[in-house]
Amino acid sequence: MTDNDHAVRTEAFFSLHHGLPRQGPGSDATTRRLLEFAGPLPRRPRVLDLGCGPGRAALLLAAEAGAEVTAVDLHRPFLDELRAAADARGLGDRVRTVRADMAELSGPDFPDGSFDLVWAEGSAYLIGFDTALRDWKRLLAPGGSLVVTNCVWTTDAPTAGARAFWDRQTPLRPLAADTAAAVAAGYHVLGTLVQPDSDWDEYYGPLAAHVEAADPSAPGMEWALAATREELAVRRDHGTEYGYAGHVLRPVDPRWPARPETGADRAAVFAVNAAAFPTPDEAALVDALRDDPAAWLPGLGHVVTDGPDGDVAAYALLTRCRVGDAPVLALAPVATAPDHQRQGAGRAAVRAALDAARLHGESLVLVLGHPEYYPAFGFVPASRYGIRPGFEVPDEAMMALVLDGSVPVPRGTIRYPAAFGV
Repeated sequence: MTDNDHAVRTEAFFSLHHGLPRQGPGSDATTRRLLEFAGPLPRRPRVLDLGCGPGRAALLLAAEAGAEVTAVDLHRPFLDELRAAADARGLGDRVRTVRADMAELSGPDFPDGSFDLVWAEGSAYLIGFDTALRDWKRLLAPGGSLVVTNCVWTTDAPTAGARAFWDRQTPLRPLAADTAAAVAAGYHVLGTLVQPDSDWDEYYGPLAAHVEAADPSAPGMEWALAATREELAVRRDHGTEYGYAGHVLRPVDPRWPARPETGADRAAVFAVNAAAFPTPDEAALVDALRDDPAAWLPGLGHVVTDGPDGDVAAYALLTRCRVGDAPVLALAPVATAPDHQRQGAGRAAVRAALDAARLHGESLVLVLGHPEYYPAFGFVPASRYGIRPGFEVPDEAMMALVLDGSVPVPRGTIRYPAAFGV
């Protein structure tokens, strides 16, 4: 295929997609949910929307989050559509369009540490998920988050037909592999979301209408129509095997390196727990849980140190408990040495433990704790899911965090290991 043939096909492809509300699977509800995972934002957050297309997400972020959005795309007509829409909605002063390649973000528009959110719905695949994780981290301000969606396998055994299509487009991997890549790249996972089928309908419904109305005799259009019809057919026949997943990520705080505890940490872990609580009961609880093979899960106790070679500053432990007969996790204890409290060490320990739980394939974490502290990690009252402890506690203090929304959340009474004494 000559360069001219490629240019003609590209123009036909874009012609088919002009005027669509979205250039990939998504919805306003999904954008809002991903924004919720990101947590509290500055009053006027600085957002970089990469591969913005006609700007549906950019407009929502400007309108509902009060964001100052820098919207980036290589296709000038998409940026023109976004500029017109922003002006029409009175958002012209909040949306700035930049024609640039998201694989080569340099110059005064993209300085290090300049954005509270880097946002990429349905576009990271163009440079590769792992490349996006690596290259876009530098753009985030302290405490900033990366929100990125990527197509993943949703079955352990995709069929040959589905593999044949996606291997030609962009090879897919399971959600767990993307999550592991994010953790390995130095991020904490604030939340993940497998997008519902309705997000595909919002994209494919209008696209199918464009296919039916297109003139097949236009230059390059025969190829564009064939490629699009194949894509629609693959979704129809294999749509249960793959889907888009959103990932909300935050770079690890370099002040507080975290790692799984080892046997050599036992005394230091005991000392941190003993110092953090009024009595040594929590420290003794950790030792008792270690001795319970039904409760202890290797790799789910994490220490945070004061620098790469520093002393243990904080600790977070996840062990096995149950809701009815369903296995879930209990987060307890969480402890920070008194001289390191209110500096982020405890939060780093909790984040590291939750990341490890995701990588272990766990789906639900419970915590009995301060209702003003744990919601920052995504915990909500467990009673919302029909989960209750077998003893009296304030409803807002018994909380749950769903790690994997594709797994049904069990209902019933919490059964703790014997070491908890409840």
